[in-house]
Amino acid sequence: MPVGDSIPFTSIRWEDLLFLGLSAMLLGSAILVVTLRDIIRCGIALMASFAALAGIYLLLGNPIVAATQVLVYIGAISVLILFAVMLTQTKNAPGRLVFQTQAWAAAVAAVVVAVIIIAAILATTWPATIEPVATATSKVGQLLFHDYVLPFEVVSVMLTMAVVGAVYLARREPDTREEDQL
Repeated sequence: MPVGDSIPFTSIRWEDLLFLGLSAMLLGSAILVVTLRDIIRCGIALMASFAALAGIYLLLGNPIVAATQVLVYIGAISVLILFAVMLTQTKNAPGRLVFQTQAWAAAVAAVVVAVIIIAAILATTWPATIEPVATATSKVGQLLFHDYVLPFEVVSVMLTMAVVGAVYLARREPDTREEDQL
């Protein structure tokens, strides 16, 4: 028996409900990323927010971008961050980290940015019709490597810097006690 386009006894479409659920998951996990105290749990919440974003890309009809989101951000970047944190985490870390003491300044900055974004949204005249999204692999490749080559290169440099930073953090410092004994 087919389910139908909308939820029974309501006019709400299933896609809208799924979008709201994925949006709530994205916002909730993003809030957890910046509020949790355990860095490993923050990394897992970051993976959940990336997965929700991939689901939104699927709803928008672009499975290539969703697959790239899963492979690059969940499969590579998040795992790289978690491994770097696990390799460099020491047992004698301070109980209260520096960024946790700046919560009020961060909250004020977040409110200011939110007001600016809302003002920009309200001041924008949105088009009545939306252009179709490129979903074919060849079209996405053409857009990525022809029309958006500069942002693509900027992202590739940023990812390279993230890998170099993770390798730098993961390398072990020589133990001073071993040097003193020699």
